[in-house]
Amino acid sequence: MSGSPCGGATSPECLQCVGLCLIPMAIVCMLANILLLLPDLDVHFLLDGHVTREATWATGLWGSGLLVMYSCVGVLAAGSCCLVSFTGLSAGPLCLHNTTSGPAWVVPLKPVPDCPGPVYLYNSATWSGVCLEPSGVVQWHVVLFSVMGGTSCLQMLLCGANIINSLLGMILGQSCCHNKV
Repeated sequence: MSGSPCGGATSPECLQCVGLCLIPMAIVCMLANILLLLPDLDVHFLLDGHVTREATWATGLWGSGLLVMYSCVGVLAAGSCCLVSFTGLSAGPLCLHNTTSGPAWVVPLKPVPDCPGPVYLYNSATWSGVCLEPSGVVQWHVVLFSVMGGTSCLQMLLCGANIINSLLGMILGQSCCHNKV
């Protein structure tokens, strides 16, 4: 008997553990993406086109959600969700912002050309006064894209481990790594 909680390296129990981990993560990504589409829990922002393009691509629904259970496709799908999530996080939220020509729907926190990375992430004091609506959209954006990005990165690792585990099982056989009595 193996000492690991998932049994032997190529055991069916290990595949079940990976599957049991992937399912709740898929649900988390799907819920996070749905919430990104509904800032302030109001559908009118989505219907009026006032949601970032990364949220509307819905990679949390199809990439880290529905397709993640097919391990080979799951690595690519979760990878795309991870990339889009961190791109959306870097770009900043779309919101109604006071510009010099009046209120407009823009991405006011987009990266500054001279500074590497999303500067707004490091200065949360500026978040409250930037967007007129939806209320709290910066926090909403940061938290949900972070959750979706982190979860999809974990899914990539688990799907990759599932692929390696399956390959080892095919190459070495099911009983190779099990102790025999």
